[in-house]
Amino acid sequence: MSPLLLALSQADSLAGGGPSISVQAFVSVLVVIALLGGAAWALRRTTSFRKSRLPIAVETAVPLGERRSLVVVSVEGRRLLLGLTPQSVTLVTELKADSREFGQALDAKLSEP
Repeated sequence: MSPLLLALSQADSLAGGGPSISVQAFVSVLVVIALLGGAAWALRRTTSFRKSRLPIAVETAVPLGERRSLVVVSVEGRRLLLGLTPQSVTLVTELKADSREFGQALDAKLSEP
């Protein structure tokens, strides 16, 4: 006997034989919980499937302060370093796919006059 059913039967005996939860109601609750879990799983699976087919992907983001960040974005085989602020999106530089790492490109761009 499951611990939940055992607890329900003990509570019923302590209550003096009053009304108890029927097996049908208990099974109905379990079915509803299972359906909600299945719906959440299906929604998460379809959302991740749609994300993988998008032509734009955010590879990494580095926060720089209050609502400001640097983001590496892949678009149609190109890697772009973007500067984001609340008012604008600015192309900082285009990164080569196989040459420098993000940190090296950032250091190079920041050292420019």
